[in-house]
Amino acid sequence: MSLPKEFALFLLNLLRWLCLLLPLAVVVGSSCALFLWMLEWVTQYRFVHPAILYGLPFAGVAVALSYYWWGGRAGGGNNLIIDEIHRPSEGVPLRMAPLVFIGTVVSHLFGASVGREGTAVQMGGSLASSVARWFRLDDRSTSILLTAGVASGLGAVYGTPITGAVFGLEVLTLGALDYSALLPVAVTSIVADWTCHQWGIHHAVYPVTFRGLAAPGQVPFHVDAVLWVKVAIAAVAFGFASRAFAEGVYRLGPVIRKICPTPWLQPAIGGVVTILLVWLLGTRDYLGLGVVAPEAGGASIVNFFSTTHYDWSWLLKLLFTVLALATGYKGGEVTPLFFVGAGLGNALAPVLGVPGDLLAGVGMVAVFGGAVNTPLACTVMGVELFGGTNIVYYATGCFIAYLCSGHTGIYLSQKVGVPKIWRSGFVPGVPLRRTREGLWTED
Repeated sequence: MSLPKEFALFLLNLLRWLCLLLPLAVVVGSSCALFLWMLEWVTQYRFVHPAILYGLPFAGVAVALSYYWWGGRAGGGNNLIIDEIHRPSEGVPLRMAPLVFIGTVVSHLFGASVGREGTAVQMGGSLASSVARWFRLDDRSTSILLTAGVASGLGAVYGTPITGAVFGLEVLTLGALDYSALLPVAVTSIVADWTCHQWGIHHAVYPVTFRGLAAPGQVPFHVDAVLWVKVAIAAVAFGFASRAFAEGVYRLGPVIRKICPTPWLQPAIGGVVTILLVWLLGTRDYLGLGVVAPEAGGASIVNFFSTTHYDWSWLLKLLFTVLALATGYKGGEVTPLFFVGAGLGNALAPVLGVPGDLLAGVGMVAVFGGAVNTPLACTVMGVELFGGTNIVYYATGCFIAYLCSGHTGIYLSQKVGVPKIWRSGFVPGVPLRRTREGLWTED
């Protein structure tokens, strides 16, 4: 093919993709803006009216009933979207978007300890799948569009568009990236984030004041060897926390189902136990997102970056969130993972002699990276959230946590392209749901 014809074909293909991606990005970004505004409103309402917590069991049952009656395949959540990206088949139902939107807002209004990333990803994935069906795209184009939907949802909901793009590619297969989808995924994530900001949405600011720059006259390599080793030691703990979070959900779920075989009644158990835990602990700090505390000085992600130390808050948040997710409350896992990671970093900082804000930042992205098996995306997230000065520490935390979390994660539809520890006879493409059980073949 001659160069002019090849260039013309490229331009036509680019125009085709832009016509698909730009409207999708605007819709996803606008949906995320509305979702974030609603979360802010219901969170403030819950802070002012704490007694609403007593309605949590009933709210959980109501949401579960809506999925039981109308959800169908939408109940597959993020794992369904990843399965559809790997092998497009029936598609992701459009009703997933309103169901998870309403379900998450209700969960946060009444105090369930869940996140928001799952909602954004599912909204983006379901909208993208609908576009693919409307335009009768082939399997390859459908996979790219679904990946773009996932990326745009995560990028917009956290204000981290480049993280969203890398996450969309990296979350599909451990140890393998398909760069052919990089440009459309990046464009969609960036436009979705821009759209979200145009609606006046502002994201939380996490103040990392530590700057590991070389002193005047020294070699301009800002990594302190001792501090680097200490961060690496903490990263092992971050990896184990990632594994404990993921395994906690998967191990508690069957116990709940055995106690209560009726799916739509299971959230009532989580709601009642959550209320009992709040009574026992005498605090509401572990309800909802946990970005800010309901009372000054309480445990929260933002406060973990201060000079106040919170020894066991990370573990309590892990307990609240595992309980909520295992009993069927809708939302996501990532913001609670931020809380667990930042809280664990805050707790370890005085023990290791590391600046608290630095280790809180490393823990925040590292526990997320270990739980979703996306060390590169989470390193980029550290830069987008905190600035690039300490990137070596963020990368160290994410890479080590990824290895130490083992072959598990919160998305069991991920496939293993390259195992974290090489195994002879390994065949790429085994789902994570099998490898976490020690099964390394697809059948």
